[in-house]
Amino acid sequence: MSSAPEPSPVPIETEPESPLDKNGIGGQPRGLTTLFMTEMWERFSYYGMRALLILFMTKAAVDGGLGFETKKAAGIYGTYTMSVYLLSILGGFIADNFIGARRAVLIGGIVIACGHYAMAFSSVTTFYAGLVLIAIGTGLLKPNISTMVGSLYAPGDARRDAGFSIFYMGINLGAFLSPLVTGWLAQSAAWKAQLAAWGLDPMHSWHWGFAAAGVGMTLGLIAYVLQRERLAQVGHAPAAHLARPWGKLGLVALASFALIIVMKLSDEYHALVYALFALQIAAVLFFAFRPDQESKRVAAILIFFFAAEIFWAIFEQTGSTISLFADQLTQNEVLGHAFPSSWWQSVNSVWVILLAPVFAFLWIKLGARQPSSPLKFTLGLLFVALSFVLMVPAAKLTAAGKIGPLWLVGLFFLQTVGELCLSPVGLSTMTKLAPPRLLGLVMGIWFLAAALGNKLAGVLAGDFKSENAGELATFFWHQALGVGVATLVLFALVPWTKKLMCGVK
Repeated sequence: MSSAPEPSPVPIETEPESPLDKNGIGGQPRGLTTLFMTEMWERFSYYGMRALLILFMTKAAVDGGLGFETKKAAGIYGTYTMSVYLLSILGGFIADNFIGARRAVLIGGIVIACGHYAMAFSSVTTFYAGLVLIAIGTGLLKPNISTMVGSLYAPGDARRDAGFSIFYMGINLGAFLSPLVTGWLAQSAAWKAQLAAWGLDPMHSWHWGFAAAGVGMTLGLIAYVLQRERLAQVGHAPAAHLARPWGKLGLVALASFALIIVMKLSDEYHALVYALFALQIAAVLFFAFRPDQESKRVAAILIFFFAAEIFWAIFEQTGSTISLFADQLTQNEVLGHAFPSSWWQSVNSVWVILLAPVFAFLWIKLGARQPSSPLKFTLGLLFVALSFVLMVPAAKLTAAGKIGPLWLVGLFFLQTVGELCLSPVGLSTMTKLAPPRLLGLVMGIWFLAAALGNKLAGVLAGDFKSENAGELATFFWHQALGVGVATLVLFALVPWTKKLMCGVK
């Protein structure tokens, strides 16, 4: 999910930088450069580590890994990625009510770096400690750095959209570069040979990759601290005389960690997933048939939530199912030159960089004739379903040996098209539908959809098996079919969903 940053659950009231400040690149506020660099290096660290995570856990101990079974590794992966998004709600609340966005970003970055460096040590204990620290730190940093970007601009400043586009480019640049660096350190024969030449254990190469992710976050922190004066007008903590809502903080923290524990249990008790879906459907119906306009819009929000959750459940298998497929069943070479399987994690960012301008031009060209928000969500589900349909024949071909790389290029293309249909419009639609007094809650719902989708992706990835081509094809087909059914249902609900939106476009 590298195409757009996440918003803060509750906007921070700050004094925006003067709209006359045009001393930055391209006439943008100077602070944008600082936040661009910080976010680029943070995404470098996040995606660099994520590219290695499932591979490291499933590799045998003799190959330097942890030797976990796929089901266990996928469960850990899903819980970790879920926690990153879920704790963003808590991180936004802490910044809004206690320490401010500027300090939250700094503390979050320090905690993230400590987590990556913990994973640089060859120990199961430091491995788990690193995951916990990175999840907590990202929860503090990620929502609040996006809030600070928005705070650089006065209301109505025409530079805002261009500024966020530049910021998005930092996200994708970091996501593109990081697997190339960390993957080479972790998997390449050349680096392992170099370690052996230095008298070091080449099986510890994975930890050099994790350390490189920490170096990336450290560079981001250095840029942030050295240029902190550019952010002097944004991200302030609430006034000292204001009461701090400690009770609410306790409730938000308790709810966040309780949900993480419950969803962790879904690794063993899949009935919890079905119960969660049933609860969501019941909530949609409850609000949809209430007479007031606000309730109907909440029902529309919950429909989008459901669609986004299913979308991320497939899309976020990039770092688990698809990573394992690329490592075990794909010819990872171009023109006779081999490359680390983790480099596949950079392909989505390449497609985003190439296709985002095309989609922007397309929506502008279509104008009022462009698809409605519900239909764009439907298209997002359709393309992510097609990506797994494509993997059915690819899986069958593995019976004869490893398949060519173009299959995965096609998969990432389809998934990126789906992402560009759903992800950017999702945030915009949520903010337009949210009642002003419930804006923070609705932003939290958007985070929750990503969080639960990531966890469901881990649950589904636990059934990945590379030994039997027929079973693997069925694995992809069942998921494609499930999302295909959801696509048809959402398409049928488009008129009703538009009606529930009560005039919001």
